[in-house]
Amino acid sequence: MVGICLDGSADEYLDAALARGRMPQLQSLSLRGFRGLARGQMPSFTNVNNASIVTGAPPRIHGIGGNYFYDAAADCEVMTNDASFLRAPTLFPAAQQAGRRVAVVTAKDKLRGFFAVGLVEAGGIAFSAECVSQAAQASHGIGDALALVGPQPDIYTAEASLYVLRAGVKLLAAGRADFLYLSTTDFMQHKFPPEASEALDFYAGIDEQLGRLLELGALVGITADHGMNPKQKPDGSPNVIYLESVLNQQFGPGFRVILPITDPHLVHHGALGSFAQVHLPRGGAAPLGAILDFVRALPGVTEALDQPTAARLLELPPDRMGDFVVCAGRDLTLGRTPEWHDLSLIEEGLRSHGGRYEEMVPFLFSAPLNAQYAAKAKCDPRNFDLFDYLCNGLQA
Repeated sequence: MVGICLDGSADEYLDAALARGRMPQLQSLSLRGFRGLARGQMPSFTNVNNASIVTGAPPRIHGIGGNYFYDAAADCEVMTNDASFLRAPTLFPAAQQAGRRVAVVTAKDKLRGFFAVGLVEAGGIAFSAECVSQAAQASHGIGDALALVGPQPDIYTAEASLYVLRAGVKLLAAGRADFLYLSTTDFMQHKFPPEASEALDFYAGIDEQLGRLLELGALVGITADHGMNPKQKPDGSPNVIYLESVLNQQFGPGFRVILPITDPHLVHHGALGSFAQVHLPRGGAAPLGAILDFVRALPGVTEALDQPTAARLLELPPDRMGDFVVCAGRDLTLGRTPEWHDLSLIEEGLRSHGGRYEEMVPFLFSAPLNAQYAAKAKCDPRNFDLFDYLCNGLQA
């Protein structure tokens, strides 16, 4: 049983590759199994959705509402890159203790910390492509990952994601795992649109590894953490509202804009995404209603919600939120100040995510759904139901 999160894979990437005959294994899987769409978790970022998939729950339960947040109690901005921020257990230790041989392989090492909690101690395997050379038996449940899979790839390449899938194939073929979660990286989607030759070659590579998993008899489920869209002006420059600058200019200083897309991989996106948390100045500002009205009127802004409303609608943990949240449209990102962002990192053009327009993601299974789950799939399926469908929803 293999659950796969194809990071950044808007359904358009699969359509483009399928239309050009580059993914025959996925085409066959779609015909004999199930292909549809699921709703990802908002904001449509990596940590939020991966944490949701591995816990089977929304952020209000597992506590990860972004890659980055402002810890008001400690008065500091922090990245949610280790397991101390996770408030719910993942499903992996329980699967291992129930007799499955569990392996989790991620492209980015920042995610491994979430997924390895309790797993290695229970006898499972967890390592990343980014830091595979550091994998050791005591800390990762495997000491020969390099020998098994091959040399460590550069995280800013297509190879980083293909390495994850090959690792899954190797572990399954060697009988070292029979319950796997494979999570790739979205470098290629940040850099290339669906019809680009580089993207098509990449998805052909994914299809090759998918075929090997299927040849080994694996039941496979595939989803994504978020989609991807171009966020550029007609001249190719980033399309961005520097929200902190705009608010400080309009209402006075002291606003703090938090961009939950922020993570160590700024080459992907320059910390520009389509979702922001906003903290009001200490000591007061204009009435919140007036501020929300102003933000909602900004061209390209699609939502500006006060904290209680956003926590309820987006299922977010209130204590890790700002006073209000802002969502932007398909082609727009939200920034802090021009000085805060290094746009030289995204000179080739900005493709990013975080808003509603990257919320819907692929949802595929290698076997047909049973009657109960076929009905469920018609009523707002969620990407974090991936393992529920894999374990309970497929026809025998």
